[in-house]
Amino acid sequence: MINSHSGEAITIKTSEEIALLFQANQIVSGVLDLLESKIVEGISTFELDRLAEEYCYDQHADPAFKGYKGFPASLCASVNEEVVHGIPSKKKILHQGDIVSLDFGARYKGFYGDAAITVAVGIVDPQIALLVEVTKSALDKGIEQAKVGNRISDISRAIQNYTEEHGFSVVRQFVGHGIGSSLHEPPEIPNYVQRQASPRILEGMVLAIEPMVNLGVAKVKILNDQWTVVTADRKPSAHFEHSIAVTPKGPEILSKRNCIR
Repeated sequence: MINSHSGEAITIKTSEEIALLFQANQIVSGVLDLLESKIVEGISTFELDRLAEEYCYDQHADPAFKGYKGFPASLCASVNEEVVHGIPSKKKILHQGDIVSLDFGARYKGFYGDAAITVAVGIVDPQIALLVEVTKSALDKGIEQAKVGNRISDISRAIQNYTEEHGFSVVRQFVGHGIGSSLHEPPEIPNYVQRQASPRILEGMVLAIEPMVNLGVAKVKILNDQWTVVTADRKPSAHFEHSIAVTPKGPEILSKRNCIR
């Protein structure tokens, strides 16, 4: 166990713990794979939430988000200008040209998985399609920097630089995080470079890296439901997330789909 810059303890995971984290994340991966296959015009985010929860329970895991700090659903489903924490609803119907961010967490044998994807509904505007692709690639760029000896800020810098090179903006009010026997653990992983020093990346850290990227301005606001985060200018936002383990050979993506360890 080491201390982060804020003084909070960062837990180094054992190989046995990482094996359990892999299993939890593979359940999350299975949920996202299922949901992506179900995205069609006319489906409600409520139905996506039901499918996600059912799959999770079938895998003998618990939905990590349901009831977490009062969140009322198992899935975060954020449509178009919604950045994160969108609450599923029977009234929220997906339409041609929408994009939807699907963020899911699972708790399995005391350990957590957490990942997110953004999916297009049919054919979307080319600039929005580019936003989704850049966000997905920005996650890859960030993961590449999750190497022993680097700092958390190297992840942040890679994400920010790649995003801004393509003319988009990274959300600053919400960040990635450590993950393990708790859903959110130190260290925080911003998607932009902060002034203060950040922790060194060590073998055994497990990190949930999650760029949230806006088509327009970086600023966001929280709606009256106290959960749904939207872009201040109401332009679309995309979100991708993987949970990764830091190994001597480089980052291992625990939530990579259909992965055999």
